[in-house]
Amino acid sequence: MGVTQESTILVVGAGCFGLSTAYHLLSQGYKNVTVLDRSPELPAPDAASTDINKIVRSSYADIYYARLAREAIAAWKDTEVWGDTYHEYGVSGVYCPLQLGEAYTDKAYENDVALGARIEHLSDPDSVRNVFPPNVSVAIPENARGYLNRDGGWAFASQGIRRLIDKVTALGGKIVPGKTVVELLKNGTKTVGVRCKDGSIFEADLTVLAVGSWTASAFPELSLQAQCLATGQTVAMIQLTQEEGDRFRHCPVFLNFATGFYMFPPNNENVVKMAIHDGGYTQTLRDTNSGKFVSTPRTTVSHGSEGLRIPKAALRKIRSELAQVYPELAKKPFVTTRLCWYTDSPDENWLIGCHPDDQNLVFATAGSGHAFKFLPVIGRLVVDAIEGKLPADVASRFAVDRPYATKDGVIEPEIRYHPPEELVVEQLCEPDDLILVPGSV
Repeated sequence: MGVTQESTILVVGAGCFGLSTAYHLLSQGYKNVTVLDRSPELPAPDAASTDINKIVRSSYADIYYARLAREAIAAWKDTEVWGDTYHEYGVSGVYCPLQLGEAYTDKAYENDVALGARIEHLSDPDSVRNVFPPNVSVAIPENARGYLNRDGGWAFASQGIRRLIDKVTALGGKIVPGKTVVELLKNGTKTVGVRCKDGSIFEADLTVLAVGSWTASAFPELSLQAQCLATGQTVAMIQLTQEEGDRFRHCPVFLNFATGFYMFPPNNENVVKMAIHDGGYTQTLRDTNSGKFVSTPRTTVSHGSEGLRIPKAALRKIRSELAQVYPELAKKPFVTTRLCWYTDSPDENWLIGCHPDDQNLVFATAGSGHAFKFLPVIGRLVVDAIEGKLPADVASRFAVDRPYATKDGVIEPEIRYHPPEELVVEQLCEPDDLILVPGSV
């Protein structure tokens, strides 16, 4: 690529991928690093990484991610960089139910054990019950079993992003908010910078695109709608009283790979967040310039408070899943919902590397719902890609033009059990839907 530490490097996107990349570039001696973001406010209010919490787990069926996650967890514990962003809650951790024939969870458990994680196998309902505080009512099935990973927990997502913004600035990087990139500037076939909506131009020797779920819609000319599908994942929150918060605070993170349902203990404001990791929802819009149809995020920035609404069916599913864990909480109203927009690749591996026809353009995207936990280390991978130092097997895993494995001709991510559905505005929840209907649980 011919990049040196004196090269001008432009990172488009101040989220997980972009900030981590800038941080690692600067930490390794690169001197001219600028980060642009479309949002006037940072962290961007509708970015996937702007959130009250994210799961940090090493439990992966893919040993590559399990190893990398353990590296990230070790890095999260560096309080000089991250402060108290990361939480393990001592005796808690991440609880994963095990179900007969659920291959992903079984393999994740095997990998955690093989890598030396602090794992407690829970072989019966009594041992499952004991990982929850005794004064919390928990629904424990008769055949319940699972495991507790004490090396996992959660991170205060927005705080992690804010700390990285400060670190990038302290290292001499420039962060420029309110810059919506509308064009990649070219010299022949090579990218030489960007033009923004306000007419400003930023020239660069190397441009890194790290714009998350806007990747395909912001740059339709790159034809990335298959590799970078924007999907809205459903999130809901419940407000607890102080007494309830104190009782539930030391519960483990709950993560059910079989259903995609996961939830956190209450935060300091006694808010409990829960969500479903699945195929999610698309909003397919026609780009006026290219005529291409691309899934485009529907957020609070594009639609105001309307951007928070999730489908009614998804809200019912979340409440049903909650009732199977904490029946007491399932009787409470939801205080808010959100569509958290993922950038999904067909195989759930990230896109990290050069455009095959343009060595001046690097991609750092397609988090596929599992990138944030790697915030401390994911930028190192991008820098290694820029420098041509990625091992061949890792480079091919993340290559933009990689082939995708298929089963009977269909590309199937490991733990998504349903394909994405198209959003139908008329089916989105109304305020009354957030309140429990008697007899519905």
